[in-house]
Amino acid sequence: MKIVILEALTLGDDIDLSIFKQFGNLLVYQTTNAKQVFERIEDAEIVITNKVNLGKDLLQKLSDLKLICVAAAGYNNIDIECARKQDIVVTNVKNYSTEAVAQHTFSLILALQNSLINYAAETRSGNWSKSPIFTMLNHPFYELNGKKIGILGYGAIGKRVAEIANAFGMQVLIGKRPGVKYTDIKRVEFNDLLAESDVLTLHTPLSESTRNLLSINEFRLMKPSSILINVARGGIVKETDLFLALKDHIIRGAAIDVCEKEPIQPDNKLTDLQNILITPHIAWASLESRKRLIDGIVDNIRKYLLGEVDGINIAKN
Repeated sequence: MKIVILEALTLGDDIDLSIFKQFGNLLVYQTTNAKQVFERIEDAEIVITNKVNLGKDLLQKLSDLKLICVAAAGYNNIDIECARKQDIVVTNVKNYSTEAVAQHTFSLILALQNSLINYAAETRSGNWSKSPIFTMLNHPFYELNGKKIGILGYGAIGKRVAEIANAFGMQVLIGKRPGVKYTDIKRVEFNDLLAESDVLTLHTPLSESTRNLLSINEFRLMKPSSILINVARGGIVKETDLFLALKDHIIRGAAIDVCEKEPIQPDNKLTDLQNILITPHIAWASLESRKRLIDGIVDNIRKYLLGEVDGINIAKN
C-alpha cells in the first residue's frame, strides 16, 4: 500500500511521521504545488494532506485512491461529492486543537487589552529607562473582569473560550449566526451581539453563508471601544472593510490569526496599522495539538483498514 504525505512541513519538523510506515510504503513531501499533485499520488491508496486542493478533475483520474486523510478539521479543499461517487473515503480530525486555539484566543485578547506589545517595545527601545516616573502610562490598559465577550461559533472551541472567559469574570454572550435556527441554548441576536460586545471573537467555519459576515456595516454596529478577534478563517471578515474600521477608529483594535490569502500578501494594508496584531495562522499549532492530530489520522487509517467505518471521522458536506 502506497501512502503519500503531501505537506509534511505543515505538521512541523518536531513530529515523527514514521508511525505511518506501519501501514505501507510511505512517501513524504515537505510541500506540494498544484503541478506536482497528480504525479505524486496517481498510484497512491492513501493520501494525507492539509491545504492541497483535491478537486473533481484530479480525483476522477485517481483510480487507486481509497482514502484521503485531511490533516485538519476543515476540508473545504476536497471535492467531497466527487470523492463519495468514487468510493473514496475522506476523513478529518476533530477537536485536536481546542485547547491551543482557546489559549491563543486569550493571548490575543490579553495582548490588546494590556497593550502588551507596545509596552514590551517601550522597554526594548530604552524608552522606559528615560521615563521621569517609575512606570509608563502612555498606552491603554483595560481589565477583562466585567466586560462582555461575544462568541460567534459555539462548538468545542467556542465553549472552551466561554469557560476561560468566565474565569476572568467576563459576561459571556453566545451569538446567533444570521440565517441559522437555534434551539440548544439562549443566544443573542447577531446585531445585538455586535452592539453589546466589548470583545467579539470568531469561531465559526468558513462557508458561503459566513463569507464576509463582518463588513463595514457590521463594524459600524460595534462599540468604538470594542476589539475583534479572528482565529477562525480569514474570509469571514472582509479585510478591506476591517482596514477602514481600524484606520477610522470605528473599532478600537483587532487581532487576527488568519487572512483571506495565506500566507499574508506583502501588500496587505492591515500590516500598516498600529491597532492590529497579526499572527501567522498558528493558533492550532501547539506541539500537543499536532501530536493529537497525528494520533487522530493514525486512528482513522487503522479503523478504515479494519473496516470500522462507523468509528472514523468521515468528512461530510
